[in-house]
Amino acid sequence: MVSIVIPNYNGKHFLEKCLDSIENQSYKDIETIIIDNASDDGSVDFLRDRYPKVKLTIMDTNTGFSGAVNEGIKSSRGEFVFLLNNDTEIDESCVENLVNAINKDNKIFSVNAKMIQFNNRDLLDDAGDEYNSFGWAFKRGFNQNIGTNKVPRRVFSCCAGASLYRKEVFNHIGYFDELFFAYLEDVDIGFRANCYGYKNYFCPDAIVYHIISGTTGNKKTEFKTKLSARNNVYLLYKNLPLLLILINLPFLIIGALIKSVFFSKHGLGKNYLKESMYALKDLRKLNKVDFKIPHMKNYLWIQFKLIINVPVFILERIKILLT
Repeated sequence: MVSIVIPNYNGKHFLEKCLDSIENQSYKDIETIIIDNASDDGSVDFLRDRYPKVKLTIMDTNTGFSGAVNEGIKSSRGEFVFLLNNDTEIDESCVENLVNAINKDNKIFSVNAKMIQFNNRDLLDDAGDEYNSFGWAFKRGFNQNIGTNKVPRRVFSCCAGASLYRKEVFNHIGYFDELFFAYLEDVDIGFRANCYGYKNYFCPDAIVYHIISGTTGNKKTEFKTKLSARNNVYLLYKNLPLLLILINLPFLIIGALIKSVFFSKHGLGKNYLKESMYALKDLRKLNKVDFKIPHMKNYLWIQFKLIINVPVFILERIKILLT
């Protein structure tokens, strides 16, 4: 069985397209779970009336993305868990192709669908997530033509807005970190999986149409800037051993300064730097991944990806400019 877990916060206007596309899947052994994060837009009544077969859990407060998906994963019955944003529509063979991809290797933890922009279906949204030595997470393929990114490949992490996960691995590496609330929580768990020797992959045959930032909006706000700055510090501290932090530190400082300039254009530069510094005071709250000598080869692969993803990031930005 595949358990599809959908977090929802005031997304009533998205749900019909998303749930109808799930009902039309070629893969039939599916349960659908929606975790509602205390919506006040009528989502719950709509779901109870229109989709009574959906397993619905109603949270007392907005627990963020991490809290919602953890609730869904723990209550799921499937061997695999397909985390899916509510602002999506999935192709009829999407789940089938994701299952075929993850079954190719029992060390695969997650598989990223090929995410296409809902309102401009000639352009990609996400073909797997990457991370580099500057401390920048980025989408592969963003704003590129859908004819690109045709080949399956290993990626640093998968976007939890449309990715399939092997459920049993959560018992080994832990669940989504609820301190993150939202943003970079999927990069964190992908990073953690890499540390333990698991793999994350991109599947070009599994198609998902995504309304970008449908729930949170595209506008940069103090709240989103805070989460971005804080969670990036958390991400690095949790997953990198001290030696690798020191090796990458000059690049990480440069990356933070460049990002502060970027946010300054939106009047949020000081907020970004301030929240980054505040995050350093909270590190003791985090569950750091224990460094183990047998995992050394995993860290060597991670360091290679951090370095190689600097030119990859530059090339991705050039492709966007040329599109």
